[in-house]
Amino acid sequence: MKALKTILVAMALLGTMVVSAQRTVVRVYPKHGTVVTTIKKPRVVVHKKANFYFADGVWYKARGKRYVVCAAPVGIKVRRLPRTRTVVVVNGRKLYKSRGIWYKKSGRHYVVVNV
Repeated sequence: MKALKTILVAMALLGTMVVSAQRTVVRVYPKHGTVVTTIKKPRVVVHKKANFYFADGVWYKARGKRYVVCAAPVGIKVRRLPRTRTVVVVNGRKLYKSRGIWYKKSGRHYVVVNV
């Protein structure tokens, strides 16, 4: 009977460890210059007469029927930031950082800035 209790307790502990391990999500974002064929729900943002596509925190530029991952152009505006953003206070200014890109709030928009 004592051995059965020990086995059940060990199984319960292992079961909780497996469940917690399955909840970990690792996101891998593409590097600059990576070419992709499709983008999931992109937002088209026009900046200096050029179309940029913003999806899931990544900036793209169209090249034919494909998209190339690019750096966010300074001064471009977006209405919403990705959920992965963090709030950082730099020199008394409240800035937002997401995937190495810095944004500042300007009215209803967020503007890409250099820090």
